[in-house]
Amino acid sequence: MTNTQKEVLQFIKEQDVRFVRLVFCDIFGHIKNLSISEDELDRAFATGISFDASAVKGFLQVDESDLLLFPDPSTLAILPWRPAQGRVVRFFCSIRRPDGTPFEGDGRSLLEAKVREAELSLFKFGVGPECEFYLFKMGDDGLPTYRPLDNGTYLDVAPLDKGENVRREICLTLQQMGFHTERSHHESGPGQNEIDFKYSPALEAADNFITFKSVVKTIADRSGLFASFLPKPLAHESGSGLHINLSLSCDGEQQTQRLEEAMTEGILRRIKEITLFLNPLANSYERLGACEAPRHVGWGRANRSLLIRIPQTSGEYRRIEVRSPDPACNPYLAITLLISAALEGVKDNLKASEEYLGDAYQKLSGEMLPSSLGEAIDLAQKSEFVRSVIPERLLTFFLEAKMADWKRYESSIDKMQESRAPFFLTT
Repeated sequence: MTNTQKEVLQFIKEQDVRFVRLVFCDIFGHIKNLSISEDELDRAFATGISFDASAVKGFLQVDESDLLLFPDPSTLAILPWRPAQGRVVRFFCSIRRPDGTPFEGDGRSLLEAKVREAELSLFKFGVGPECEFYLFKMGDDGLPTYRPLDNGTYLDVAPLDKGENVRREICLTLQQMGFHTERSHHESGPGQNEIDFKYSPALEAADNFITFKSVVKTIADRSGLFASFLPKPLAHESGSGLHINLSLSCDGEQQTQRLEEAMTEGILRRIKEITLFLNPLANSYERLGACEAPRHVGWGRANRSLLIRIPQTSGEYRRIEVRSPDPACNPYLAITLLISAALEGVKDNLKASEEYLGDAYQKLSGEMLPSSLGEAIDLAQKSEFVRSVIPERLLTFFLEAKMADWKRYESSIDKMQESRAPFFLTT
């Protein structure tokens, strides 16, 4: 992987690259891109490439529409499914205003700034996402259906598992892009799959998740299938989660029990306030509390239905696993908020609360995650913590959009259908 502008430009020349995709995300985490010719890349590094931000939901109004994309040279990757002659490469970009200031709606830059802030205090985070998704069959009309690819269950093999070749191609494609996966398997639901990422720094992990979703959808489509990252696409089957593993070192020292306890309690203290950004759809709340997806605010070591699980590992594998997020989230905002809450817990030197032990815990606490998108919106609106992390303009647009989603859902007759339909194709 090249990481300087000079090396990138040399690579472009040597590898017969003809097109360059400049990739970014809107405030909801939906991937966007524009393509430039390879001879425009030098200008993109120097002065940026403009685009009409008023056409991107949640960005700018028509009277202030121009924004600029600046490619990050360290994120260069060839798109392996494009032709070998006249190759296509991709860069993730930061977004700036014409005066050079960072655009406050750019979640990637927000996470990058939070990582720098942590490093100034000698803290370094590792992030490892575990992502679940469904593979559905296509209809005769060429549109996706809600008919899953197979009737397999957890860790099944062929012929019950009909997704193994798709997962294999996904993993090989990601490997060609410099992206390392650790394991893959059939999940509990029919047509449901999981692929886990190797640990990486926070910004790289968020970039990897966006890359992962793009590759999964592309390979599924090439296989005549539709990949959905909707949290609860099938009413009576397992939902899809995005379990986020976090590790924290301080001044080069591996995660200790003190750091582990403090970051866990920091996240638990703020989890209800930030749930809107971890679970951003009405459909998200049909997943929580069912089929091992967490509902109670607590932690533990063995139970996989907990909000935070602390695996029995040590050394470089020591981590906490936050199990409530789902794949519909904007990973840049989600990881930024989780890191911010973890750092707050460490700085406040929080001590471990009582471990979640099922019914006994419910008698002690009973604190639960928001039960609906509307409740999550209300908690986020009232949160001083959220306002201290998320820029006001981004927060305002995000809350307005989510409130519109909630009102549409509340006014619908078939709530399950309404929670899926607007987001099935985009999530």
